Amino acid sequence: MKTIIYMVRHGESPYNEGNERTRGLTPKGKADIEKVTKLLIDEGIDLIISSPYNRAILSVEGLAEHLNLDIKVFEDLRERHFAADMIENTELMASIRESFNNPDYTLPGGESNADCQKRAIAVLKSILNEHKGKRMAIGTHGLVMTLMMNHFDPVYGLQFLNQLKKPDIYKMLFEDLELKEVTRLWND
Repeated sequence: MKTIIYMVRHGESPYNEGNERTRGLTPKGKADIEKVTKLLIDEGIDLIISSPYNRAILSVEGLAEHLNLDIKVFEDLRERHFAADMIENTELMASIRESFNNPDYTLPGGESNADCQKRAIAVLKSILNEHKGKRMAIGTHGLVMTLMMNHFDPVYGLQFLNQLKKPDIYKMLFEDLELKEVTRLWND
């Protein structure tokens, strides 16, 4: 049975607003998300799911409103936690690169790619099993999305992550728990 998941990476978000959980979208991010809604509105989506982070929820909220669907939030779809303390962008980028070389690598107080992937895939497999034959949109983040896709096909790694846009949309076609096809829908 074919199941379709639309991975919707959140729109542009201001790094200096709130924290990881509460950051919203920039004006450009909000405008782009209106385009995401228009792109997905006629796809026959049955269910909308999101990370608990505000920017991910905001990225599928318009679609949910148009389709009169609730957004089901799953804590374990949150973005990877990088470190206990704030880190500079250069240290973050170096850490992400190292995490793709060694999936168990982490900064002090952080989460490894392996741990992030494990928790997110548990949710994704549960969703795929519970909603076979449905079409679902998932509001997500670049790294956790890459790790979920990487679980099914190792071609989705650091290079894939580095070329992602904010927002971005990937349509994933599954037969049971097997990924059969991936199509990028977002054109910026």
